[in-house]
Amino acid sequence: MLNPVHLRTLVEVVRTGSFAEAARALGYTASAVSQQVSAFERAVGVTLFERAAHSIRPASAALFIAERGAELLAALDGFEREIAGMVKGLRGRLRLGTFPTASARVVPHAVARLTAERPDAEILLDEAEPDDVLPLVLAGSLDLALVYAYDLVPRTWPDELTVLPLLTESLLVVLPDGHPAARASVRIEELRDERWVSSRDGTAGSTCAVRLCAAHGFTPRITFRSNDYGVVQGLVRAGVGVALVPALGYEALPGTVGRLVRGKPLRRHVFAVHRTANANPLLRDALTALEAACDLVADEHLARA
Repeated sequence: MLNPVHLRTLVEVVRTGSFAEAARALGYTASAVSQQVSAFERAVGVTLFERAAHSIRPASAALFIAERGAELLAALDGFEREIAGMVKGLRGRLRLGTFPTASARVVPHAVARLTAERPDAEILLDEAEPDDVLPLVLAGSLDLALVYAYDLVPRTWPDELTVLPLLTESLLVVLPDGHPAARASVRIEELRDERWVSSRDGTAGSTCAVRLCAAHGFTPRITFRSNDYGVVQGLVRAGVGVALVPALGYEALPGTVGRLVRGKPLRRHVFAVHRTANANPLLRDALTALEAACDLVADEHLARA
């Protein structure tokens, strides 16, 4: 295999026309340059210079190799710069997993900051629920993920993960305008006869609603399901049910009101998780960008953790 150090020396000898001049340009001795050229000649199997007492003349092979070699060395220099940039976090790739409501409210701010600070970095997004993205983080397919956990549906975290709390969301009961239960805060037991709109069966959001109602002595009659909170609120606005919606998924829309549950605060928590052993240099910048994004979206129902 050709030695790129010897190739660089050959290119410089052809450029300067002298072992001594090439040595001065490269910071070597003339003897070291001569030895490197000889080693290169042995590697390619051809004499590259006609040597006289006080001069050298490059052979056609030397001219060809120097021309093509200069292109290869320029590419290698660029590659080395890219590697250095990756190590410093200036280049490289970050794979971020996120759930839909964070995708809409938090991630755009974070990505905007990260791309402004690291314009050459590639950011890949993968949207799914926490149960789907956590295995990808553990497997190394994702560098970082946003996930959530409800007070009433707590999570445990694998030892391999670092978990950074980002946001605490209030859970809001969404009711049609004029609903008799729509006071400053809602007594859940007043909704025992209502139809409910919930997320897909088996999701943490659905489980949370069921456990909340069970704590108040009834099982909710869930008649519509959607994992899209825009759809959920649309169904509430149409008067076909009530819903429990986390603050990131809630939008103040005409025809609906969102109220806190009376009593002990009911919350969902948002975390950033990554493998503790992940050495991606972009990871630290991404976490900083996510924290800044959470500062931007914080309001009366969204508190920084």
